[in-house]
Amino acid sequence: MLFSSIPFLYYFLPVVFAVYFGLPKKLRNFVLLVASLFFYFYGEPKYIVLLVFSSVMDYTMSRIIDKYRGKRAAKGALMCSVFVNLLLLMFFKYSDFIISNVNALFNADIPLLRIPLPLGISFYTFQTMSYSIDVYRGKIKAQRSPLAFLTYVAMFPPLVAGPIIRYADVEKMLTHRETSLAGISAGISRFVMGLGKKVIFANHAGAVATELLDASNASTMAVWLGAIMFMFQIYFDFSGYSDMAIGLGKMIGFDFKENFDYPYTTKSITDFWRRWHISLGVFFRDYLYIPLGGNRKRAVFNIMFVWMVTGLWHGASINFILWGLYFGVILLIEKYMLRRLLQKIPAFFSHIYCLFIVLFGWLIFYFTDLGQLAAFSARFFGAGGFLADYRTIELFLANLWILPILAIFSTRAPMQILDYVKAKIPVSEAVFNFSLLTVSFVLLIGQTFNPFIYFRF
Repeated sequence: MLFSSIPFLYYFLPVVFAVYFGLPKKLRNFVLLVASLFFYFYGEPKYIVLLVFSSVMDYTMSRIIDKYRGKRAAKGALMCSVFVNLLLLMFFKYSDFIISNVNALFNADIPLLRIPLPLGISFYTFQTMSYSIDVYRGKIKAQRSPLAFLTYVAMFPPLVAGPIIRYADVEKMLTHRETSLAGISAGISRFVMGLGKKVIFANHAGAVATELLDASNASTMAVWLGAIMFMFQIYFDFSGYSDMAIGLGKMIGFDFKENFDYPYTTKSITDFWRRWHISLGVFFRDYLYIPLGGNRKRAVFNIMFVWMVTGLWHGASINFILWGLYFGVILLIEKYMLRRLLQKIPAFFSHIYCLFIVLFGWLIFYFTDLGQLAAFSARFFGAGGFLADYRTIELFLANLWILPILAIFSTRAPMQILDYVKAKIPVSEAVFNFSLLTVSFVLLIGQTFNPFIYFRF
């Protein structure tokens, strides 16, 4: 069930909120859990058992860790938690990828399993695994209430596409949280903003990007325009989802951390990755990069390995590994060669440099077929085809009005203006939210292109 869908907005959300706020506070975790399990069941009925199993397993292992802290049993329980979580992820997400590569390397004919990818498995396995690790490290105490823990894992706002919520960040809110009119109002504003990003910007940019990048014989202009539109699509799509998740959390008393911080305004790739999908970057830093040694030893290896894993996390395909390694190399170049230069040159040039690197990176990200990737990469640099075509020129002129709007709304400027107006005219916030919600609803009714990119990860 997409957040930007009629069933969610018209039926699920009003009913859940009516019950959630209508019943006593002591029942709110139960209501949230039931609603979340229904939300998951609606989209992936046969895999709800997997979600519950993962939760129960990590709840049990963490109780063992807490009980036998400092003993061999605690270490065994941690190893069991990590192993089972990674095994589930490997089996459901990477089994066909592994089989395909074994077949190619050894000329074998092992049949593919063709197992559908469970919704949100990349997110909730990381959440439960990080919980077990933090209990073992002594950073948090094991949650004694199975209801509270299952609510943490299954709660629907961040369930299927993040952000990755650390248990330590919501521990107190699971057992005691307050809701207020101010919090609900802030949550509604944040949700509506995210919905607008998704429906108005991401869907429009995505439709253009798909037409151009799925063409069999694209020109250089088509590749550039398609890549730019995909760059905007993936930002507004994913940051819009994060906004909606954070907004929903605020409405029910949870304070989730930010997941995006205007990444397209940065002047280095190092800073870009501090601002894009922040929860994933922090996860890999705390649970992979630092344990490997971080900057203290084998820094080059650690960076490349972490970025290879980051790429692989996004999908079971060679292009995602290449995408991760591509950014790993860029980050190393910046770390050891370009850092001072990027600080000295005018901001305009460092910003253009950053956007160019990111733009080509999204091209690698888009094409899972390596043949297409090679062909479109060549055309991106003006080789292997013609420079322009009539259809691309037509699309460019038709979208000339929205390109600067997409660029402006990728910066802080619109929110700064909105905050200024709200401070001067308080009623403007309600008017803005109502207008944005109305436009989003009208577009949703007529749109057929409404995917969430990160649902497939």
